[in-house]
Amino acid sequence: MPNELEDRLIVARRVARKAAEAIAELYTAYQGGMDAGTSQKGEDGPVTKADYAANQIILTELGRAFPKDAILSEESPESWVTSNEWTWMIDPLDGTTNYLYRFPGFGVSIAAEVLVEGAWRVVAGAVVDVVHDARYSASLGGGATCNGAPISVSGQDDLSRALVATGFSYEPDRRRRQAEVLTRLLPRVRDIRRMGAAAVDLCMVACGRVDAFYEKGLAAWDHSAGALVAQEAGALVGDLDGGPPGTGFVLAASPAIFEPLRAILDGAGAGAA
Repeated sequence: MPNELEDRLIVARRVARKAAEAIAELYTAYQGGMDAGTSQKGEDGPVTKADYAANQIILTELGRAFPKDAILSEESPESWVTSNEWTWMIDPLDGTTNYLYRFPGFGVSIAAEVLVEGAWRVVAGAVVDVVHDARYSASLGGGATCNGAPISVSGQDDLSRALVATGFSYEPDRRRRQAEVLTRLLPRVRDIRRMGAAAVDLCMVACGRVDAFYEKGLAAWDHSAGALVAQEAGALVGDLDGGPPGTGFVLAASPAIFEPLRAILDGAGAGAA
């Protein structure tokens, strides 16, 4: 698998950057007055021309490079097909609402997972923070980088001094419950940040710009690449029950504050929210 893994990491980096460049061009035009081409995906938020343009680039490039791999993308879930070994998880524009409001917090997220002894494991990931041209990537056991330089978590060991990032659901009742959890957590940490792009938030943990991130209800394409980057940068990453990160819950934190933060969130009912 080593050569297959390295090949996929190289392609993930290249394709994520190509998609990010296309988004950046459309963003410049949008700032200049171009119609964003907005539509609504039910309760899941808006979708724009940039989502579809980046999605097409990624599907085309990955399909060309690895035609036997399965691909699951947020913007075209119908494209998913089964694979005997490799699957790609793609969010072509993570943080679409930020893009739509011209708020600088959105990116491209691409992760590759492989079937190992009957279980799927994310082994390669690339995330590009488009506005800042910050290109994050990681492979399982290979460390994490930003623009080619190694990165690591903050090392914060005092939860009361931790800067914690989070995100909220589009569904109103869940948002209300998530806000209730936040009122329990906020007095116990330095402060909260809410960017609105989970993949980028997880990379902020990886490079020490925040000390932790948590959110419930993320799809696999939202967290797979960013969680791997955070893990390979030294974060502990999991759910509230001692398992791996998943759609139920994602928590990533500097190691010394992971358990106390997990305990507070669990006690506040974050898993149920």
